Amino acid sequence: MKKTAILLVLLTAISTGALASEKLTLETQGHFAAGGITIQREGTYDNSKFAGWATPIEQGQSYRADHAIVSYQIPAKAKNAPLLFIHGYGGSGLCWEMTPDGREGFSTLMLRKHYPAYVIDLPGRGRAGKTSATTTVTPKADEMLWFDIWRLGEYPNYHNDVQFPKDAETLNQFFREMTPDLSAHNMKTDLAAISAAIDKTAAMTGRTLHAKDPAGVVLVTHSAGGFPGWLSAIGNSKVKAVASYEPGGYVFPEGEVPEPMPSLTGTASGVPVPMEQFKRLTEIPIVMYFGDYIPEEVTDKLGGENWRVRLQMARKFADAINRHGGNATLVELPKLGIKGNTHFLMSDLNNGQLADLFDAWLKGQKLDK
Repeated sequence: MKKTAILLVLLTAISTGALASEKLTLETQGHFAAGGITIQREGTYDNSKFAGWATPIEQGQSYRADHAIVSYQIPAKAKNAPLLFIHGYGGSGLCWEMTPDGREGFSTLMLRKHYPAYVIDLPGRGRAGKTSATTTVTPKADEMLWFDIWRLGEYPNYHNDVQFPKDAETLNQFFREMTPDLSAHNMKTDLAAISAAIDKTAAMTGRTLHAKDPAGVVLVTHSAGGFPGWLSAIGNSKVKAVASYEPGGYVFPEGEVPEPMPSLTGTASGVPVPMEQFKRLTEIPIVMYFGDYIPEEVTDKLGGENWRVRLQMARKFADAINRHGGNATLVELPKLGIKGNTHFLMSDLNNGQLADLFDAWLKGQKLDK
């Protein structure tokens, strides 16, 4: 076989995950809590007053809540560019760690490219479920709706060429990854936890790599995690880039917010911020990725409509950043000939190809050192 043919086979194997069985060597791994509050009840704790679990005595006791939980893995020969993965609505960091059909998730694929991976569960979600909110969890049958909204197809039918596995067990695992939102729905709580996670990620990576200066952090966000990602980049100077997979919300300079865009599933609206805050987003490279099945014109399809207006708002967001001297790239995968991707791009069958694409962008921005 010719050398060029051998190289082509090797590259194809890498991009499709065929070499995932090769050993992945880690320098260290673990987890930590970031941010949060401590509620302290008045009085003095007295364990002699214990009267059973049904009637606990809170006097003098504390309660820690509203933190994020971050799991991290730092590979051998790591690059000084840690990736902090932020999940979207209805889920946890699990969506980044493994696909529902058991393949390596996006964080692992990027570990193989020697990027430290930090995966967050936001306050009130997943492993960070200890909350200060008083809430009721009600079983709400809505999985078929999410099947449509997240563009797997139109339930019960998948898109013909969809990159999401079509077997019943994968769909079962996918829906069982969803987790209730027990948080107080307070953006300040999420932002405080994310900022604390950014600070600790930068410091930990720097120490592990024996770097002279703490590492800057690349935020990797998905869906509803996109909006707090923009605000976190504005509020924390350690964020040196943002990669967002189908973000759901956007910020614009005051006086430059586009007209709201209504759709079947609600209205996409930009959020105004002072120009001095928006300028921060022009100082770092930003990339956004969007998948397939997003129409240009109004339709009666829930998933298409939900993301039609959000994609159009993303175009305006990228234009606003670049108009003010920034470096924003909007990648619409079908325009690159990459078709079949759902809203959960990181779980799709071609996630190895998308990891290669992301790695190429990081290298192009000189963020792979």
